[in-house]
Amino acid sequence: MKKIGILFGMENTFPQAFIDRVNSKHEKGIIAEAVTIEKVVQADPTEYAVIIDRISQDVPFYRAYLKNAALSGTAVINNPFWWSADEKFFNNALAEKIGVPVPKTVLIPSKERPTDTSETSFRNLKFPLAWEEMFQYIGFPAYMKPHDGGGWKSVYQVNDPHDMWRKHEETGQLIMMLQEEIQFEDYFRCYCIGQKDVLIMPYEPRNPHHLRYASEMKAKGEEAEKLLATIKEYTLKLNIALGYDFNTVEFAVRDGIPIAIDFCNPAPDADIYSVGNDNFEWVVEAAANMAIERAKNHKTGQTNLTWGTFIKDSIGAALPAPDPAPKDAEVVVAKAVKLKKESSPKNETSETPAPAAVVKEKAPAPVAFEEIPKRKIVPKPSEKAEVKETTPAKPAAKTAPKKAAAPKAETAEVPKKAGTKTTKKK
Repeated sequence: MKKIGILFGMENTFPQAFIDRVNSKHEKGIIAEAVTIEKVVQADPTEYAVIIDRISQDVPFYRAYLKNAALSGTAVINNPFWWSADEKFFNNALAEKIGVPVPKTVLIPSKERPTDTSETSFRNLKFPLAWEEMFQYIGFPAYMKPHDGGGWKSVYQVNDPHDMWRKHEETGQLIMMLQEEIQFEDYFRCYCIGQKDVLIMPYEPRNPHHLRYASEMKAKGEEAEKLLATIKEYTLKLNIALGYDFNTVEFAVRDGIPIAIDFCNPAPDADIYSVGNDNFEWVVEAAANMAIERAKNHKTGQTNLTWGTFIKDSIGAALPAPDPAPKDAEVVVAKAVKLKKESSPKNETSETPAPAAVVKEKAPAPVAFEEIPKRKIVPKPSEKAEVKETTPAKPAAKTAPKKAAAPKAETAEVPKKAGTKTTKKK
């Protein structure tokens, strides 16, 4: 008996409908159920040939469980290793490489420094960044959003640099993208199941959530047919490159050209009360058929994951592995490191010194946008402005202190890099 499991969280309508649809097909030797986890032991196989993952992006324990299951042969949909590595900024870069139009996008540092880092952690980041060049490349108004986010969380429309800085203050440690705004005449959301079945749904992202699928396509006739064919082609191309079996892709259509806006949704909305009856019926049926097919093709004793062409091509083009070391090669064992001990004064008992008091590093003063040195930009005629690579600043050499002593608070303030972390707000 081959089991198909579904791992889910708060959603109510899709999981049970999926289980019921698989079981209603009465495929010999195949049954579907909700995943049950009693214990997770390293390298132990699960009882499932296939698991549909709908929740591990929010529950790290589940993600670790799924990786362990995949290692032992479970076909996990979607691939938990790739899902862990993927993010939206990379998606956009990959889309450009495979010929799918995307908005112009740049990556910007977080407002606050990551935990357990300091200014010295950012020696390779040039100050100031080429803000004017980036703003000229993107244009305003624009959108600022997390580089690996989802669910329309922390998405901002920004109208000018000052508006961007003000809203960037709210983003904490999130790494953000600044992205060109696409003024669209049509918008679509597309399910892609098993890298072959595509459902193109008219979608209006500006509507309230429950009304976003209550939209109609504006294009008509031959123009509409050509547009839909291109959207399907791009949807398949993206999912095959990324390796997703269950995903959605969103397109904003500008001047008849579909531009991919969001295509990193490996646990997409499939609730009947938001997508509607017809779309819900389609996704339940397509997902059930895909899971049954994967269960039939499941092979015990090997990995059964889907990998995208980006990974496959990268492996194919990789340099050959180095020749194995000869059996008689010398094994080098490092010697123990001897630490120098400080001499203690005579006639005194040797005691462990008390730890030096830690003086908190003073946060750099914020720099106003007007104070950022401006660069002269002379764009070449008939060429688009490009984001230039910057050369990392060389770190200043440090001298080792003669004696262990409490660090002193710095007196001179260092100008803040625009967009980097400052002291957290309370």
